[in-house]
Amino acid sequence: MVIQALIGVVAGLIWSAVAPRAPYLATPEGLRLADPSTQAIIAADGWFAVITGAAGLIVGIVAFLPGRRRPLGVLLGLTGGGLVAACLAWWVGNTVNLGPATVTASGVTGNVVPGALELTALGVLIAWPLAATAVFAVLLAVTAYRDSPLNHPAGESGAYGVPPGGPPFPYQAPPGQPPGSPPAAPPGHDPAP
Repeated sequence: MVIQALIGVVAGLIWSAVAPRAPYLATPEGLRLADPSTQAIIAADGWFAVITGAAGLIVGIVAFLPGRRRPLGVLLGLTGGGLVAACLAWWVGNTVNLGPATVTASGVTGNVVPGALELTALGVLIAWPLAATAVFAVLLAVTAYRDSPLNHPAGESGAYGVPPGGPPFPYQAPPGQPPGSPPAAPPGHDPAP
């Protein structure tokens, strides 16, 4: 979770550097949106989803290697840590201004300033945990299918060179036969004298 939080800070800085800021006009009453037709507000949400989704994919892949033996704990950590990291990225991107210092608005004269980064679609906050848990679950399913005894034809080795159904030795007698006795001949077949 701590590692995801640190990656969240980096993601917030990247978002602050690349996402466009909406142009605002400074008036005596305060700031107002200078260009109502601007796409910068939607673009900021899109950049946030792309950056945090990519971070979630990377974290999910990296978490799979050591975490496939404890999948439930890893999935919970990816979900909780991903939400914390996404909120941290949002806060850092909103607080730190690394984006362009000047903006333009079509047909507007006056003191136009860039606004702070904001998320208008809060649903993009789940891009990180959703991507992380999805890639982890897909990798887990692929590995489980590959190692499954149902995936190997009869006689073919399964995981770690063991044939499906377990090792052939030691011999286990069928039910009703004492342990250690030789296998019974099929019905209608006389054993050799």
